[in-house]
Amino acid sequence: MGDILHSLPAVTALRQRYPDWYMGWAVEPQWTGLLAAPDSDVRGISQPLVDRLHVVPAKRWAREPFARRTWSAIRELRRELQDAHYDACLDLQGAVRSAMIGRLAGTGRIIGEDKPREAAARWLFHDRVPTEGVHVIEQAVEVTSRLAGVPLPVVPPALPVDPETEQAADAFRRPFVLLNPGAGWGAKRWPIERYAVVAHALHAAGYGIVVNLGPGEKFLGKELRAAAGDFVQLTEPSLTELIALTRRCSLLIAGDTGPLHLASALGRPVVGIFGPTDPARNGPFGGRFHVLRHPESRRDHTRRAEPESGLLTITPEAVLEAALDLLDARNKENL
Repeated sequence: MGDILHSLPAVTALRQRYPDWYMGWAVEPQWTGLLAAPDSDVRGISQPLVDRLHVVPAKRWAREPFARRTWSAIRELRRELQDAHYDACLDLQGAVRSAMIGRLAGTGRIIGEDKPREAAARWLFHDRVPTEGVHVIEQAVEVTSRLAGVPLPVVPPALPVDPETEQAADAFRRPFVLLNPGAGWGAKRWPIERYAVVAHALHAAGYGIVVNLGPGEKFLGKELRAAAGDFVQLTEPSLTELIALTRRCSLLIAGDTGPLHLASALGRPVVGIFGPTDPARNGPFGGRFHVLRHPESRRDHTRRAEPESGLLTITPEAVLEAALDLLDARNKENL
């Protein structure tokens, strides 16, 4: 989710500059909904941002690398991409996997960052772009500007609005804080008992507590509710439900996760709890936020199971203070 949300401002700017260009996007199946939003400022209310989605179940392929159906699907993807006759490929993820998809398209011009997230990916690029921006969103805009031929601005993207889901989300009438205790790997996961302390204090301050749980994270919700109390509301939403829920939250508290980037993209106040990833590069972008990170934490994308040591120095009191500061500011704005 995060990679798409970080790329959307750049692609929205490109579409704004060249509204008639034919654009496709290679995307994992679970995130296609993020690209289904009509963008009335760019293309007209009935047209989504891109013209075509190429669904790439890369994680499933990685689990079954030698399966016949995997290789059959890759061949079909190559035919699909090449039949579209793309003139260029933008790799805004900076991974070997994404660069290989660009190679499958056979465009002859793959544009990527000079120092991508995975260093080996740069050797698959035809056009390597040195970037000066610190945040990954800024870097994506710089790479996309190379294709555009002119400097592009950061353009806030449109995100999907599902009327039925939005109406159902209106049932949350009481102001609530959305917690997201999960993370991509253990080193980024702040201890669940600390989330429980924060949840209890915010509930005492008059806020409802809703906990977002991703696939395989039900156990986190059970642990949090057991530690905090039955007032905690657990939810395992679909993508459109999560978007609607996030639009209505008073605040989101999370680590470096997709839901944090979603809240930031939607302009919601965010408290980010960071450890082995750099918030200057991957943190909230724009809007109101507080980021907590120990000064001695260092960037490390090793998928360790245990929380990073710097992450463990962040106290519930510090998170609560940051949360109340943002909530107080929001309440004053609404007076």
